[in-house]
Amino acid sequence: NGVLNRLVLACGLQWREVAMLRAYSRYLRQIGMTFSQTYIARTMVQHRRLSQLLVRLFCTLFDPAQREDFRSRAAGVLAELRQGLEAVQSLDEDRILRGFLTVIKETLRTNFFQRGGDGKAKPYLSFKLDSRSIRQLPDPKPRFEIFVYSPRVEGVHLRGGMVARGGIRWSDRREDFRTEILGLLKAQMVKNAVIVPVGAKGGFVVKKPPATGGREALLAEGIECYKTLIRGMLDLTDNIVGDAVAPPADVVRRDGDDTYLVVAADKGTATFSDVANGVAAEYGFWLDDAFASGGSAGYDHKKMGITARGAWVAVQRHFRELGRNIQEQPFTCVGVGDMSGDVFGNGMLLSTHTRLLAAFDHRHIFVDPNPDEGKSFAERQRLFALPRSSWADYDRAAMSAGGDVFERGAKQVVLADEAAAALGLGNKKKLTPNELVQAILTAQVDLLWLGGIGTFVKHSKERHADVGDRANDSVRVDANHLRCKVVGEGANLGFTQRARIELALAGGRLNTDAIDNSAGVDTSDHEVNIKIALNDAMARGALTREGRDTLLPEMTDEVGALVLRDNYLQTQAISLTESMAPELLDRHARFIRALEKAGKLDRRLEFLPDEDEIRQRGAQRRGLVRPELSVLLAYAKIWLYEDLLASDVPDDPLLGEDLLRYFPTAMVERFRDAIEHHRLRREIVATYITNSTVNRVGPSFVFRMMEATARSAQEVARAYTITRDAFELRQVWAAIEELDNKVPAELQLRLLQEVRRLSEHATLWFLQRFDQELDVSRVVATFRPALREMARDLEALLPAPARREMRKRARDYARQGVPEKVANRVAAMRALLAGTDVVRLALAVEAPAEEVAKVYFGVGERLGFDWLRGALGRVKIESSWQRAAVEGLLDDLSLHQVAIAWQVLAEAGRKAEWREALQAWEARHAAEAGRLDRLLDELRAVETLDIAMLTVADRQLQALSGR
Repeated sequence: NGVLNRLVLACGLQWREVAMLRAYSRYLRQIGMTFSQTYIARTMVQHRRLSQLLVRLFCTLFDPAQREDFRSRAAGVLAELRQGLEAVQSLDEDRILRGFLTVIKETLRTNFFQRGGDGKAKPYLSFKLDSRSIRQLPDPKPRFEIFVYSPRVEGVHLRGGMVARGGIRWSDRREDFRTEILGLLKAQMVKNAVIVPVGAKGGFVVKKPPATGGREALLAEGIECYKTLIRGMLDLTDNIVGDAVAPPADVVRRDGDDTYLVVAADKGTATFSDVANGVAAEYGFWLDDAFASGGSAGYDHKKMGITARGAWVAVQRHFRELGRNIQEQPFTCVGVGDMSGDVFGNGMLLSTHTRLLAAFDHRHIFVDPNPDEGKSFAERQRLFALPRSSWADYDRAAMSAGGDVFERGAKQVVLADEAAAALGLGNKKKLTPNELVQAILTAQVDLLWLGGIGTFVKHSKERHADVGDRANDSVRVDANHLRCKVVGEGANLGFTQRARIELALAGGRLNTDAIDNSAGVDTSDHEVNIKIALNDAMARGALTREGRDTLLPEMTDEVGALVLRDNYLQTQAISLTESMAPELLDRHARFIRALEKAGKLDRRLEFLPDEDEIRQRGAQRRGLVRPELSVLLAYAKIWLYEDLLASDVPDDPLLGEDLLRYFPTAMVERFRDAIEHHRLRREIVATYITNSTVNRVGPSFVFRMMEATARSAQEVARAYTITRDAFELRQVWAAIEELDNKVPAELQLRLLQEVRRLSEHATLWFLQRFDQELDVSRVVATFRPALREMARDLEALLPAPARREMRKRARDYARQGVPEKVANRVAAMRALLAGTDVVRLALAVEAPAEEVAKVYFGVGERLGFDWLRGALGRVKIESSWQRAAVEGLLDDLSLHQVAIAWQVLAEAGRKAEWREALQAWEARHAAEAGRLDRLLDELRAVETLDIAMLTVADRQLQALSGR
């Protein structure tokens, strides 16, 4: 305070101006400046003239009463500041002063000049900053952030983009809470890839906790500090009144309109949603109670159990791919958490066959070495329903022999023989509580279920200091010591990413926390977007508040189903890509390089393999593992979403169907108009297309299409959407997914690979054959009816060899339990690859697609096209160049076959039967056809074909086709 007094007296500054400087100094410390507050303040006194200039620059930029000629005045102050900085001799003092200059320059808005309702200055300050322009910030840099400062509270809100959402947490890390929030934002950005907004994260610290009054007094102070943070954020946020943007009063905006601000619950703020919505109501903020999801008129995540259910979808898939159905078969489990917790408690009630051997939280350690499924499940249910329960409340009579509950604070615990055996401890029965926790984490069980706060597993070469969770340093274990088969990360940051990768490389099955527990943010997203639409209906008088509050709970089950569908598809996408990972490694590597070059990804931050590691994996025939694919999947979505949103793709009328699919049926039926005019219509559609594309055809698909065709990401998305809807692939996917736990998971993945192959081929075809902009609605309307007819009559259209091959595949599928209709549909996929060529040729020659198909397939059989395609599929590919050569030859074959079929149709006339027409064409080209036959006979006699040999055949066909 003495130094602050000197600043006021020596520099002639007002107390509020000094508070502004102190706020900025606190921010500078949060972003990595290591100097003490005292040293920073003394530097400001030492260089009083520069301090005065910094204040003058701030006032010139942000005082709404002094806007006249402010740019030239600011330029003058900046010039004087830079000149003064050149004279500063101390490097440390120079760094401090330049730090102040940077953050003031990159401030976009402040509430410094606002007044409260009483006409007085507000008792807190808030600043909105352009984070990407602040060089000193550690990576990853958010798009914007708001820093709020007062003697009572400090807080920050980091946003990944214009439309961003995420929770606000009550932090206990006063000196580095921004570092904590930044780590969470990084995970949130990846997690939010599945939903409409990108990631955001906020947090605050209580600077003056009450010395008396206990828990209730601390809670009351926390709520007041939380309110201050929310007010500081809303002070700087534009409102919407009617259809017009209303900027905040007495705020100079150095950026564009910015109206979207939402918050959510997080650690310490789970019950604060109504508090936040109350503050939003004070401001008349346009989102009303959609500002903070999960309030009294929102979806209660714990009651829905949605976060745990989403993670359980991932766990079920892991076990299904191991050949087990955990809803019907017993499995062993250990975990982090207790039954009063949302994620742990709900998770441990999702299967009656869960045999929970041990678990721990910060208070107790629970051990039940041989649990009875029925008794233990019933006891877990009782504890979950018991307010503020702990493991100490567990009924000992429900435990198996040797079961017990131990205090984490005990000096030593003594295990029974049964407990020691269950945890693989042999004769070691006396342990410290920390040793027992480590034994639980490394137990040989089926499932490790993470539902509590903390990072408990690191890579074997990481130091505890690298983890950033000092509270759990004493119990953390290395990933190479784990013996569980499956990990379910219901809680955030349970593993370091390097630990996940180490375990996955050793054969463990896990994704990332961002994949596993995304259902919570997905539910909040649905709530906010549902409320935006319904609030619009309320504003137009089509719905009352009471009616809305009745409708919301009625849609709970369907909202939950929509969210869990996202979890299902994301984990399926990872499994499908993992099943092809070795052959896709080169594509993935090129995609990673492209993202890095574009500044969209830092592979070191995400622990993706470097070039040496990629070469080693290639030599070992190993691809990326699930935790790596989880990250790549998310970045692919973030990248594609940004491109789509900047394009006109979301405005295509056909894609309005995708908008409707996002919302519950009751809303579509009653408030379709409000949905179609949703304020975030384009964002929802862009997200839906992004998820559909990346989930179905993989993270590198769009980039690979762009590489092959030089078309844009938006055009690739259009072509993929055309393929999906023209071939009616949603029906096929649904039928394959109905086979969960009915056929081996490996077979399901093979079926999905067949659909993926068609998706990739047809998307590439549309991009290569349509030079003009792809109109999704028009092209689908043209192709879908003809492709549907062709699929229905395919057996009659195919030559005998192709028909026999298709029937064989169908029989193989059926023998393994695939229903006949599904088996036939998937078996036809390879033949349907020709559908796009056939339909386009039919349109060109104005003939029925069925007749054109007979000629097209007849040409393929007679001139060896089908055999050549099979031969190209058997060529050994050892580089991306060879892959490109093979793909080029396949495309050539398609073009040659179309050209020859065109000639046959043109020469024969419409009345000739197709076989006669083909024979007539062949008679006219007897010499060329004879040379081709002799070449094909030679190639068929060769044991191992290479690309050069097949290129010669391609040249012969080119001559024959006249291309």
